[in-house]
Amino acid sequence: MLTINRIHSRRRPGFAYHQMLSLVNVKLKWVKDSILDSVVAGERDLKAAWELKDMIAADPCKCLPVHRLSKRRRQLGLVDIKVSSFMRRYPTLFQEFPQHDDLKVPWFRLTEKATELHHEELEALQDSEDALVERLCRLLMLTVDKTLPLQTMDQLKWDLGLPYLYTETLIPLYPQFFQFVQLQDGRTGLQLSIWDESIAISELQKSQPAVTSASAMCLAFPVKFTRGFGLKKKCMAWLRDWQALPYTSPYADPSGLDPRTDISEKRIVGVFHELLHLTVGKRTERKNLSNLRKPLQLPQKFTKVFERHPGIFYISQKCDTQTIILREAYEGQELSMKHPLTRVREKFTDMMREGRLAKSRGLYKKIKSTANDDEHEEGLDMSNSELESNESNESDCASEFGLLSE
Repeated sequence: MLTINRIHSRRRPGFAYHQMLSLVNVKLKWVKDSILDSVVAGERDLKAAWELKDMIAADPCKCLPVHRLSKRRRQLGLVDIKVSSFMRRYPTLFQEFPQHDDLKVPWFRLTEKATELHHEELEALQDSEDALVERLCRLLMLTVDKTLPLQTMDQLKWDLGLPYLYTETLIPLYPQFFQFVQLQDGRTGLQLSIWDESIAISELQKSQPAVTSASAMCLAFPVKFTRGFGLKKKCMAWLRDWQALPYTSPYADPSGLDPRTDISEKRIVGVFHELLHLTVGKRTERKNLSNLRKPLQLPQKFTKVFERHPGIFYISQKCDTQTIILREAYEGQELSMKHPLTRVREKFTDMMREGRLAKSRGLYKKIKSTANDDEHEEGLDMSNSELESNESNESDCASEFGLLSE
């Protein structure tokens, strides 16, 4: 791997204005938005189930014992529940099949419908790969060294819509754009090899193409408040003045900005406005942003901009976390523009909901007597003695059932 050196390739705007305004101390109250909360709540367990699906699909035998799946229990967020218990919640996705004679360990594979949906996901990824590579380039162009640690990339993998093994299946396909580098702290990072000025245009700039060159520096962000949200006159005046401040492109070098000014804050808002636009769902968990302060050249306590600008960002507190949502990207519960991967995830969520509902109604106990089309679910209600395998070792068991699941 290459050793990283600091790259000075970001645009320097020159900052032709005087930064006379200090950071105005304005606090806006948080108001619950039940519609956007439902977007987050509706995907409870989705990421964990999706990653388990990817782990099984990536295995050559298309099946795994639960002890292998449980190795990522904490990363999956399944702290208070066993992986096997979690997977049994969703029989429309996961099939539990005969255990090994000696180990008595449950094995899981994907159902036929889940496998079909996985293939649909792969098609969506392939069809949108060019756009994904461009978004990945733009993400790295937001950073000071065009570089992010793989640990940070992994935290954003779900939001960016990256393939499960993206470091093996995607990045090596584009050596003209990306390279792995060794960071000063010994970690591995992903670095952009080139700077493409043609894509260094923010979504806010694209949305207002008719502005003249003289007014382009004072772009205003779209603002949309929760119904019933009331602004005091003082806050309305501040917001109006803040919107009229110069806009700094998130792709520009911010070193000339005084971090104690509202102008600097507008640049921070612009960075996260752009970052959220690069995600599939136009949202991300707040904890995913904690490692971005230095790469994005942000001041301490930079996440305060989310509280100060509730008309641009919404902080959902559903699912035991804080999720930052870009308001302008949503019309009610729906994204204004849906990525192909979003549609696959919606189908996956529907399948999870159907499976849990059917299981709660005891429908899977009746599958033994149904037609052959449902025979793959039978193992869910068989006794341990009926589930025992006659294979002599774990590898043979995996091979046999890997063939059956194809």
